[in-house]
Amino acid sequence: MSEITLLSDPRILELPVEECGQPLVDLRELDVVFVDRRLADPAGAYAHLRLSVAERLVTAQSLLPRELRLLVVEGYRPPALQERYFAESVEELRDLHPDWSGERLRREAGRYISPPEVAPHVAGAAVDLTLCTQAGVELPMGTEVNATPTGPDGACYTASADIPPEATGNRRLLASALTAVGLINYPTEWWHWSYGDRYWAYVTGAPAACYGLLHVPALAGRPERERT
Repeated sequence: MSEITLLSDPRILELPVEECGQPLVDLRELDVVFVDRRLADPAGAYAHLRLSVAERLVTAQSLLPRELRLLVVEGYRPPALQERYFAESVEELRDLHPDWSGERLRREAGRYISPPEVAPHVAGAAVDLTLCTQAGVELPMGTEVNATPTGPDGACYTASADIPPEATGNRRLLASALTAVGLINYPTEWWHWSYGDRYWAYVTGAPAACYGLLHVPALAGRPERERT
């Protein structure tokens, strides 16, 4: 497996943001992709994405076999929630590795939880999703969405060889539709895709991100179930 650039890499933060001001839209109103409620919050933040990202999902849906649907688990995430997730991840690693420096703790935490200052979810630019049937039955993908990481090169990694062939094929099908509309994947999480954020700019070579951190007080609800 090739070397992965983590979201905690200083080169990601160095990229500028030229905020375009595009609004968030509610995916539940589009009636094209399915929206799962496992991370639903009272304000419905989880179901929102920037307009262009949502439009790309609609196009990606049209590229899939007719019997399959995109199943969105989480989109926009309020900054305060992202900060809590990241701080908890750092503390969990500190307990496991008391000899690690603060810098290394943040770098390794960024393998699975993005530092708040560059997090794609808080920009409304990232979506965690999977595939399901028209009846809502999820396809085998090797792990659940937001599964607990199993370490470098584990089953959560998009290109992991440690999953059944059927799951590998399903991941490729998902990736084919999403890359065709310009989204990019975070390689440690097969379910995480984004467009327009700093990580997207780094991967694609764009001079700047077009979506930056969003504070939307009306969408700052606490989730019913926390992600890992």
